Amino acid sequence: MSEIPAKATEQDGPSGDARGEAADDVMWQSSPPGSIYDYIKVASFSIGPDGLIDQWSRRAERLFGVSAEDAVGRDPIEAFVPPELRSSGHRKMAEILDGREWTGSVPFRAPGQPDGSEGSEGPERSVGPDGSGGPEAGSFKGSEGIAEVYVMPTETEDGERAAVCIVVDVRALRQIETDLAASQAIFGQSPFGFLLFGTDLKVQRANRRFASVFGGGVDEQRGRTVHDYLPRHEADRMAAALKRVLETGDSVTDMQIVGPAPGSSDRRHWSINLYRVHSGSGRPIGVAGLGTDVTRRHAAAREAAHARRNLALLNEAGARIGNSLDLETTARELLDVTVPGFCDLASVDLYQGLLDGDETPPGLADGSAELRRVAFASAVSDAPFPDGGHPVDVGAVHRFAFTSPCADALRTARPRLVSGADEGSASRLTGGLIQSTLVVPMVAHDTVVGLAQFSRTKGSEPFGERDRALAVELAARAAVCIDNARLYRREHERALILQRSLLPPGDPEASGLDIACRYLPGNAATEVGGDWFDVIELPGHRTALVVGDVMGRGLRAAVAMGELRTAVRTLALLDLEPAEVLSALDEIARGLGDPSGTQQATRAARQTRSANGTDLSEVYLATCVYAVYDAVTRRCTFANAGHLPPVLVEPDESPLMLDVPPGMPLGVGGEPFEEVEVELPEGALLALYTDGLVESRDHPLDEGLNAFVRALDDPAPALEDVCDHVLNTLDTHHGEDDIALLMARIQGLPADAVGDWTLPRDPKSVGRARELACEQLRTWDLEPLCDTTELLVSELVTNALRYGEGDIRLRLLLDRSLVCEVWDAGLVQPRRRRARDTDEGGRGLQLVGLLSAAWGSRRTPRGKTVWFEMPLPDSGVQPMDAAEALLSLF
Repeated sequence: MSEIPAKATEQDGPSGDARGEAADDVMWQSSPPGSIYDYIKVASFSIGPDGLIDQWSRRAERLFGVSAEDAVGRDPIEAFVPPELRSSGHRKMAEILDGREWTGSVPFRAPGQPDGSEGSEGPERSVGPDGSGGPEAGSFKGSEGIAEVYVMPTETEDGERAAVCIVVDVRALRQIETDLAASQAIFGQSPFGFLLFGTDLKVQRANRRFASVFGGGVDEQRGRTVHDYLPRHEADRMAAALKRVLETGDSVTDMQIVGPAPGSSDRRHWSINLYRVHSGSGRPIGVAGLGTDVTRRHAAAREAAHARRNLALLNEAGARIGNSLDLETTARELLDVTVPGFCDLASVDLYQGLLDGDETPPGLADGSAELRRVAFASAVSDAPFPDGGHPVDVGAVHRFAFTSPCADALRTARPRLVSGADEGSASRLTGGLIQSTLVVPMVAHDTVVGLAQFSRTKGSEPFGERDRALAVELAARAAVCIDNARLYRREHERALILQRSLLPPGDPEASGLDIACRYLPGNAATEVGGDWFDVIELPGHRTALVVGDVMGRGLRAAVAMGELRTAVRTLALLDLEPAEVLSALDEIARGLGDPSGTQQATRAARQTRSANGTDLSEVYLATCVYAVYDAVTRRCTFANAGHLPPVLVEPDESPLMLDVPPGMPLGVGGEPFEEVEVELPEGALLALYTDGLVESRDHPLDEGLNAFVRALDDPAPALEDVCDHVLNTLDTHHGEDDIALLMARIQGLPADAVGDWTLPRDPKSVGRARELACEQLRTWDLEPLCDTTELLVSELVTNALRYGEGDIRLRLLLDRSLVCEVWDAGLVQPRRRRARDTDEGGRGLQLVGLLSAAWGSRRTPRGKTVWFEMPLPDSGVQPMDAAEALLSLF
């Protein structure tokens, strides 16, 4: 029987498995926690002198499944022994009643088995664990097995022979032996550390694997706590988990514990699984812990995480670095990617000479050249990153010491890892904040363009080989983008210089006009455009106003603009009509992209190449508006090649867009251009502009034109203020295209500054012309010019009489210079030639060229005009003496 006396405890009470009476503070307790009898099926009963069962224990009821009521009074041999063994069983029973002890194994079958035995006729009952009838009392199912029986002879009070039998279920015992052997093998041979903690959270048992890791023998582990193995914070966490598992029964899976192994400073990682252990009666007897060393798994996971982080950084760098063609922006993009994802502090320095456009600045080879800090970023402090003993601000120019790691990296183009303990390192200059620094040269196209520094502070993971490779890759990508931005900036600046050099220098001046102009280039991202404007002075105090826009951007557009502007000036000096100028420009534009270099490829040749499929020429298109203003008549003639219409603001009137037929852009060809002549009132404002002023991605063309017209309403008296007002009012900072704006206020020549006479075709008209010219000059207080002007007027009028047709018209114009014009109806243009010594004539036009500042001729709708220009006396220009000029002709 498994009934033993035990001290009463607080856990024992009326409930539970404990039964019996309390006497003298002692009670009888069955199945104490962890007792072997909780697992082994042991029962007892007694046999009387008559060989029948006279006592039947409750454990016997549970083992055999037969209640005491059914068992008492029955022959145990007939009731439980199989029929084939009953004869030998009766003999053994007789020997036992004779006083002999016996031990042996006996097969048994409970009466509940339907074998036709006597025992099967009794009522079937189910007995509960406490020996009383269970919920299904009154029926039971029999069982069979092998019992190991211990029979001990006894005597009754009357001295008769009896026996006490102890029965053990052999199958349960063998199962326990098997389980014990298996558990011993698993426990002892397990490659994982195993611990069994008692209810006091002290180690009761440990396997050899655990002991081999933490040192000592298996027995030496008993009585220890988790604080004997782990650092304090980890031990407290482990103890709390053990207590929670013991109290709640909830298991813990994959609890991560970090700590050093005995005799080593290396950090180890363990995965701990905890579960509560119960006795056979269901009482908690402790907590079992299974520990697995997952340090390698953590290292592999850390490596994988680093690889994923590096890949993510590279992907982010590819997406973010190089989106701008600005050097400083690209450098900041590199730091935005690396701080704080890769390092805690970072800076970028670029060679100052390369930024200035010098391809080989001094000191580039040995790393001693000047550098400019273009970017700095910090996740821990806003203080500048120190170099050479003092902080370096963003934008500051500095040098690295020749013996410094930074200079060595620049010389060798190889990265350097600088420890915080190195002399002169950034850590010493930041109070020990920095743990280590990666100094990485930025190499692009085999050229070192600068240096990137990545630093980690103390407490961060130190740089490894993977970090070095990643830093080199990031710096290389940024270096290529920075070098591309540098090259683009250089080309952009060159194109901008070229473009500006082709624009009129300073503030242009024109007769009868007040001129103001503005040119705004696009930003670095949109490149240089092909916008231009020009103010060209023409004979007769006339002025050509030109605004154009070559389609496209970059150096090609700037060069094409330069060629077209030069062609415009050349054609304007020929004094052609505006429509004729645009027609000639159209042919020139069509020849710009011809691969043969011919400027004016014939239409037939182009059509032939197109038909043969061998047309390799580029298409250059441009828009242009060309206007010629006459200060005497205040009339302006416009011709338009696909450009935006001019805007006219008359005094006390609303702004008006002039209806000038747009025509086709230059370079398209095939269509003639139309002219429109408009009389401009005194004080009117004329505005010519390019599309960059009125059109952007956010503002459609119609909206921009309306805004431009509103900005010109009620213009300021000063023309410069009008230009500033327009640029400030409109969206001119979009940077999508360059902007050209040309504004002119009409100031016609006054009537008293014009002398105009018509002379008949008579030789006397020559003298009359001289008289009229001298009288007009005296009226203007220009008597010093009378002799020379009289001589030149006589020469031109004489030529008109000899070679011209119709009446002769003489006109004198006074503005910034004196202009004399002689008109006639003849179409033959005068041609200057060098006369031989023996020639009697042919020296008249040579004399005009020597004595005047300029001369020329132009066609008119009714003939031609020959003119010359004389500088005013107060201009500081000394004219050639007439006598010397005459002598120089012979």
